[in-house]
Amino acid sequence: MGEALRERRRAALLPRSCCHPWGAARSRAELANCKMTLTTTPPAASMAQAFFCLLLCIPWGSSCPRRCQCTERAGAKAVLCSSRHLEEIPKDIPRDVVFLKLDANSITRIPSNAFRHLSHLEELDLSRNAIEKIDRAAFKGVAAALRTLDLSSNRIRSIPKEALLALNAKLRLANNPWHCECALQEVMWEARLDPDSVQDITCHTAPREEYVGKPLLQVLDSGANFCSVRQRTTDVAMFIAMFGWFAMVIAYVICYVRHNREDTCKHVDYLRSLPSTQGHAETTSTAL
Repeated sequence: MGEALRERRRAALLPRSCCHPWGAARSRAELANCKMTLTTTPPAASMAQAFFCLLLCIPWGSSCPRRCQCTERAGAKAVLCSSRHLEEIPKDIPRDVVFLKLDANSITRIPSNAFRHLSHLEELDLSRNAIEKIDRAAFKGVAAALRTLDLSSNRIRSIPKEALLALNAKLRLANNPWHCECALQEVMWEARLDPDSVQDITCHTAPREEYVGKPLLQVLDSGANFCSVRQRTTDVAMFIAMFGWFAMVIAYVICYVRHNREDTCKHVDYLRSLPSTQGHAETTSTAL
């Protein structure tokens, strides 16, 4: 009974925006309205009530992105930004968000540290966008808590394996124009893929024409190994580098020997051009 009475008194003192369940006024207009209420509070209101009102009216960084809807799901904070014509990831997402939906927008890139401040994030939906590029550190900061990451139905052709292999989340990568290569193969082998969508990871392009249009899992099951191609290329490059180094050493040795031979020949010719010591001695004895 006493708690209900205190709640009614607080509601009487404050506008609805000040009593927002997220603990802050959600716009400048609401904040101004809240402060105006403070200035017009009857003198009979106690100092403690005024201080409590001021705390409620101060924004604490829990504001909701302008085009999104913020709510609660199963007692956890959820930010819903589906189909809001977003072209980039909002900057003012609350830090304590657990569920974040950014699907069905026009986002084209996930930059480094895009979600770094969202340490409580568990579910992230980025499906049905126009994502083409994902930076290596795109999901840095959310690896520990993230349980589900949906990147399906985008325009992703390749992705740095470092961006996904650091995650423990279940991944959905279906319906993208994938270029089948070693990095994608390693993701298939090492990442936690959603088993319901793994068959829809298809080779849009591939090193060999026979793989195009086929599910990547089927291609790998047939014995294909995209990483062996890269290994052979690396081996060839190392062999060429070693051969070049060896050729340089041989050329240096040959030049060194030739240079020494020329110096020796010049020295011998010089010695031959000098008067013979024996002939000089004979000339001296004859004179005597």
